[in-house]
Amino acid sequence: MTKKFGIIGNPIKHSLSPILHNYWFKKYNIDAEYSIIDIKDSQLAEIIDKIKDKSLYGINITLPYKQKIVPYVDVLVNDAEKTSSVNTVYLDDQNTTIGENTDVFGLQAAYLKEVDNAQNKKALVIGAGGVSPSVILSLQKSGLTSISITNRTPEKCIFLKKKFKKLNIIEWKMLKTEIKNFDIIVNATSLGLKNGEDFDFEFETNKSNLIYIDTIYNPLETKTLKYLKNQNRKVFNGLEMFIYQGQKAFYLWNKINPEIDQRLLELLLSKLK
Repeated sequence: MTKKFGIIGNPIKHSLSPILHNYWFKKYNIDAEYSIIDIKDSQLAEIIDKIKDKSLYGINITLPYKQKIVPYVDVLVNDAEKTSSVNTVYLDDQNTTIGENTDVFGLQAAYLKEVDNAQNKKALVIGAGGVSPSVILSLQKSGLTSISITNRTPEKCIFLKKKFKKLNIIEWKMLKTEIKNFDIIVNATSLGLKNGEDFDFEFETNKSNLIYIDTIYNPLETKTLKYLKNQNRKVFNGLEMFIYQGQKAFYLWNKINPEIDQRLLELLLSKLK
């Protein structure tokens, strides 16, 4: 019987997860299929029930459900427990639904290995949504101790500070002037997402060693990323993070660590042109 997997979120049509996982299912001769699952908030419990009765063998979760799914999962483990943010769910041998977070691994594997002398660097996380706790934890795991956050609605920042005690909060209205003080900036908002709005100002900074990370991968280059790239700053889009978090999720479901080969990269890039 073909095992079914999928991803839930909203908006979700832009996701490349089906292409990623179906490529690996075919490569490793696994009888499974992965699809987009379009749901409403009221259907979260139903989705978890489908995992319990094995109508689904696993799901990925993207915005806006990474925190909303938490009450419906039996157990949070590892980075999911530390962040209260879940992007992967599966069923264990005891018929228990497990919530895991592979975004933290994805960020570290893709970008944060690039950071040296981390303890002396200052990082800014823009946005306090679903992926933000994962960004903060991955920065901490990479050795950064000075981490700030800003968000249009400050209440979400205050909530995150309860979990990450040393987090500094910057008012959104101060973002434009404060940007110049940071060595690492991570855009954890949906600003720049395909066909959506972008930041309404340019990121002016005189730090020649600035690292800018965009968690968005569609488009490959947002307006802000392109601007900083033209200023000869080190920039990363969200594609590598996406691939690495997917690699770990695939392993959790199938106990196979799939190869990230050139053919896969070319396939994904072809869908983003």
